[in-house]
This record gives sequence, C-alpha cells and structure tokens, in this order.
Amino acid sequence: MEFSDILDIIVGGLTSGMLLFMVAAGLTLVFGVLRIINFSHGAIYMLAAYISYSVMALFGNAPNTYWMALLIAPIAVAVLGALIEVFLLRPMYNREHLMQLLVTYALVLVIVDATKFLWGPDPKMVLLPDILSGRIAILGATFSVYSLVLILIGFLTMAGLWLFLNKTKLGHIIRAGAFDPEMTEALGINLKFIYTFIFSLGAWMAGLAGVLIAPLTTVSQGMDSSVLLDAFAVVVIGGMGSIGGAFLASILVGLGNSFGLLWIAGIAIAFTFIVMAVVLVVRPWGLFGRPIK
Repeated sequence: MEFSDILDIIVGGLTSGMLLFMVAAGLTLVFGVLRIINFSHGAIYMLAAYISYSVMALFGNAPNTYWMALLIAPIAVAVLGALIEVFLLRPMYNREHLMQLLVTYALVLVIVDATKFLWGPDPKMVLLPDILSGRIAILGATFSVYSLVLILIGFLTMAGLWLFLNKTKLGHIIRAGAFDPEMTEALGINLKFIYTFIFSLGAWMAGLAGVLIAPLTTVSQGMDSSVLLDAFAVVVIGGMGSIGGAFLASILVGLGNSFGLLWIAGIAIAFTFIVMAVVLVVRPWGLFGRPIK
C-alpha cells in the first residue's frame, strides 16, 4: 500500500467521522442538558436533507443554490426543534423517562410519514456547487475538495462548541443548568429558555449534518435510522453528555470503519458496536463521561 492510499483512507475516515460528530454532538448536547434521549434526532437530520432538496428544486436545481439550502434547511429544523421542545417535551420533564422516549419515538413516526407523503418514496439528488465539486492534490494524493471542507467544518464545529460552552456567559449558564438545574433556577435563570435553545441547537446541528451529507448520497427513506444508530454508539463511546468525547469517538469510529473496510470488511460493518461493547465493559460511563453518583 502506498502512502497516498493511506492518506486517502484517512481523509475518508475523517470525513465520515466529522459528519457523524455533527449528528452525535447535537444528540449528546440535548442529553447532557435536558437528560432526554432524543430518538427523533435522526428523523430531523433526514427532514433537513429533504428540505435542502426542495430549496434547490425551488430555484431550478442549479448547483450553486446549495448555499441557500445550507442556510435555510438547518434553520427550518431548528425552529421545528424549538416547537417540539415547547409543546411536546416540556410537559414530559416531570414524567418518567419511558414517557419521554415514547414521545420522541412517536415524533420519528410522524416525521418519517410526513417526508414520505411530501416527497414520495423515490430517492432525491442534491448537487454540489461548482467550487466544491473538484479535486485537489496534496502530498501526491488527490482528494475531493468537499471532503476536506467537511473535515474543516467538523473541527470548526468542535472548536465553536467548546468556545461557546466554556467562554461565554450563556455557555456557563447552560453548563450550570446541566449540573444543578434546581440551584440554577433558584438564581433566577430561565431554564425553560435554556432547554428550548439547547433542543433547537441540537436540531440545527442535525439539520446541518443532513444538508452536508445530501450531496454524498441520495436523500431517501431510511437514512435516519442508519445514522442514528451510529450516533448513539458514538455518544455511548465518548460518554453521555460529553462533546469532546463525541468528537474523539467520531474520529475513532470514522477511521476504524475506513481502515476496516480495506482490511477486514466483515468486521468493519460491526466495528462501531464492537468498540461500544468494549467501552461499556471497561468504562460503562464512556471514555469521557462521568459515573452517576
């Protein structure tokens, strides 16, 4: 195997890892603050991909309208996320966890049926803008410009989340609300707003990932379930509620799958869940999670 081949595998693994991170980050953020496992996260991701297709179709399917889709679709699902939190999840906070899970699972059924009704069962294509559709040579290997952009977006997303949560007043409030919601509310903080904001932000991140993945595959029914399984595994591996853990776990899973497909294709399919099982045995709370006291 040549060095250029290894670079190609690494870039492919990082690309899939960064896309997975953007889904998993929203999932772990919602769990870390709201303590809700959001089964509808994958459906929101799929819905954003369909919306991006419609935005581009509205403007004649010109490749450069992708930028408009990239702006509109995540915002649309973020607004939907805020409405879901206010009207469906907020009444469930004092109920048992099973009821919360059932509500988010019911949302999956509603969103999936809605996408099937609005867009039909046939796969849809989303085109890349011209500036992202080429290839670039680096160290003797050629890479897709879009793959490199996705890797950059993933790292910037991680940096942005870290700065937001650790260096801003709102970020400190969010962390305090996650650690001790009763004391935070006693200090006069509006936790209802915080919860709505976090769920909306998580939906926005899922939507962003949905639009970014759309040009690499077909937008179709079922794309929600596959990404949700991997995202849940990443969250468990990294540690429930840990953004940094989700980031490193996404890279591990992405690179593991990429190299595994080359060497042992059969194991690569189950690699994510093998790693998750090992982590659960060694550290049941995840690599960067904290045990519940």
